Amino acid sequence: MSALMEAPDDQISGLTPQQVVDELDKYIVGQTNAKRAVAIALRNRLRCQYVDEEMRLEIKPKNILMIGPTGVGKTEISRRLARLTTCPFVKVEATKFTEVGYVGRDVETMVRDLVDTAIDMIREDEIVRVEDEAERMVIEEILDALLPPAPATDEEADKEESAARTREKLREKLAAGELDERFIEITVEEPVMPQIEVFSQDGMDQMGIDMGDVLSGLLPPSRKKKKIRIREARNVLFEQVVDRLVNMDEVRQEGLRLAEEMGIIFIDEIDKIAAGGREELGGPGVSRQGVQRDLLPFLEGTTVRTRYGAVSTENILFIAAGAFNMSKPSDLIPELQGRLPIRVELDSLTASEFRRILTEPKDALIAQYKALLATEGLSVEFEPKAIDAIASIAYELNQTTENIGARRLTTVMEKLMEEISFDADRKRGETVLIDKAYVDARLAGIATDPDLARYIL
Repeated sequence: MSALMEAPDDQISGLTPQQVVDELDKYIVGQTNAKRAVAIALRNRLRCQYVDEEMRLEIKPKNILMIGPTGVGKTEISRRLARLTTCPFVKVEATKFTEVGYVGRDVETMVRDLVDTAIDMIREDEIVRVEDEAERMVIEEILDALLPPAPATDEEADKEESAARTREKLREKLAAGELDERFIEITVEEPVMPQIEVFSQDGMDQMGIDMGDVLSGLLPPSRKKKKIRIREARNVLFEQVVDRLVNMDEVRQEGLRLAEEMGIIFIDEIDKIAAGGREELGGPGVSRQGVQRDLLPFLEGTTVRTRYGAVSTENILFIAAGAFNMSKPSDLIPELQGRLPIRVELDSLTASEFRRILTEPKDALIAQYKALLATEGLSVEFEPKAIDAIASIAYELNQTTENIGARRLTTVMEKLMEEISFDADRKRGETVLIDKAYVDARLAGIATDPDLARYIL
């Protein structure tokens, strides 16, 4: 499954903390302390698998609290980390939850979402494993539809060799894609979904039961003949064959194990449920203090019932993040603070870091715009001084208006490239050079006018 889960018995393999940081550096500029913290937390989970069982039961993941303004990389670090290690990952916003007993989503739903993600990952791995066999079976079913097997009788025994040759010719044409637009009749399985609605979505989340799964398990799927093109039949038949080849009971059990042992839950906007936030401090606090109290057992370790079975949260890594511009980490209830022992403060981005964000990451903004406009046959080049000017304008805007971090670059770049993007189809084959004069003409006037900057940039 994951490089982290396939370490040999004699030594710890997988990504080292330095390798994790190096990989994160390819996409995220700066924030070394945060990268090191998550890399260590990830490595400790692997180390834990090699500790004696008696001690392993006592070692729990050290949950992390990231503190820093919006747009500096808190969410991106966690998302890239999960993608890098193929761990099941779920991002939730603390502001969407309410205290148990009130209308709204409760915190258990994040664990159920994590389990769904883990099961989907295991299923995808199983599909890759049986893909060749499934493709072979699909081809045979399509050939059966094109040339149904003749009944074995003595009179027609001499025709078997001819039918076999015809089948091989059809197989060759099918592989070449020459029959993709031809219609065939296949048997399609469709689950029976009774028209029953018992609860709203929120109610279903709180129960942890999927009524569709329950009822479809009691009623067999309906099978009916359907005439469709071979091009479309491939996908339909592939899904049906995969369902027969993949043991979903084993997939679910493996998914539960993966979620428990390697799951990562990223809780964003946790500062908004802290006392002293934007909401008034009075009242029952069902969306603030109530949610904090509900989070406590999950971060400490509890068992959650899901449609696939019980899941323990003891070894799930929780990464909480917030800007804390209207509140402080100390405004969280003390019990919750104690369950987030690793504190990492992310720095505000400087003009030089903005410049690096524009050019260095694999998914740099300038590279994205070049790729988009290249689809129209338009080549765009940026002079170094122009990049410096863009970074400087974005930094100054963050200082004079609201600090939204690297997201400011997106608004600035979109305004800068607006005219070029609009006329790109009429400039096919040309090369557009963006220099400092062009940047100043498009942005300088807006950036120096506070009223315009607040509305446009």
